[in-house]
Amino acid sequence: MLPKTPALCLGLALLLAACSSAPEAEVSASPSPTPMAEESSQPTPEPTPEDTRPINPLTGLPMDHGDPGDRPVAVMLNNLKQALPQLGVSQADIIYEVLAEGGITRMLGVYQSVVGVGQIGSVRSSRPYYLELALGHDAVYLHAGGSPDAYAKIKEWNVTALDCVNGPYGGSLFWRDSWRRKNLGYEHSVITSGETITSLFPGYSFRQTHQDGYTYEMDFSADGTPTGEESAGTVTVPFSSYKTGVFEYDPDSGLYMVSQYGKPYVDGNTGEQVGITNLLILKAKCASIPGDSYGRITVDLSGGEGWFACGGTYIPIRWDKTFPDGQLRYTTGSGAPVTLGAGSSYVCITPIESHVTFS
Repeated sequence: MLPKTPALCLGLALLLAACSSAPEAEVSASPSPTPMAEESSQPTPEPTPEDTRPINPLTGLPMDHGDPGDRPVAVMLNNLKQALPQLGVSQADIIYEVLAEGGITRMLGVYQSVVGVGQIGSVRSSRPYYLELALGHDAVYLHAGGSPDAYAKIKEWNVTALDCVNGPYGGSLFWRDSWRRKNLGYEHSVITSGETITSLFPGYSFRQTHQDGYTYEMDFSADGTPTGEESAGTVTVPFSSYKTGVFEYDPDSGLYMVSQYGKPYVDGNTGEQVGITNLLILKAKCASIPGDSYGRITVDLSGGEGWFACGGTYIPIRWDKTFPDGQLRYTTGSGAPVTLGAGSSYVCITPIESHVTFS
């Protein structure tokens, strides 16, 4: 046996050390389990609450105040230049404008509810054809005086007519505004208000709700734009040489903005221009009353031709009304009932010879 030399021993030691320090083989780590996709956690949208408000039969819109079974209020309104501005007209559900004597017009504002309307006026005197319009709504009619024929028809037709001049209502339901009396004239100063009507009506003895089975026979839709391509961006409605109404469609609001006497038609309560959804123009036979010293006229509301404008478009229509208390009915050329847009309406009743223009 060969003896172990120190050099040999040192070599062996170095060899053994090198073997013992060799790197270990890498062991692949097991891949982490792929997390399961989380289930969608988006909340289920809440259903839109059902609008349970009653529907205003005059506009097709939900009502915040009042009841659709209540009789509406119809107020006779002055429209002379020197009597302006009118008060409360922007909140009327329907405005009827018709000729009176001398080429002037008066208006009948119809309100299903007067809650929150503020002052209404100035209130003026009655004529028989305005009574017919009020009766068509089974409305309570407010006026300040009237022609002899109007007073006769109030009795004959059993109209619920509350009169500032000849009745117990002056000084309570109506009063004369001191500023108007001083600046506009005594005859242009009669005012009432929604608050006054609301507070006093419950103490009056007349029927305040519609009779069982009554229905206002008018159809409404969210978009009442009539089918057709006839543009009605601006509608000009001459009533006489004294009065012309202009209705300009505003596509942003979807309303016709009303002007008269060359200026915006504003509500004196708010200073804002009156805007309406539906414009109806009805041609009617207007005739002077023979021998009437005041130049008063008759207006035949039995029916005729006209136009309906909504959404910037118009169509020709026919209209009719049963005398004296029937509702106004509007039909298309095919005889189908006209569907109005949900919102307020302005009804111009013009002489047959009036030259209405659309542009």
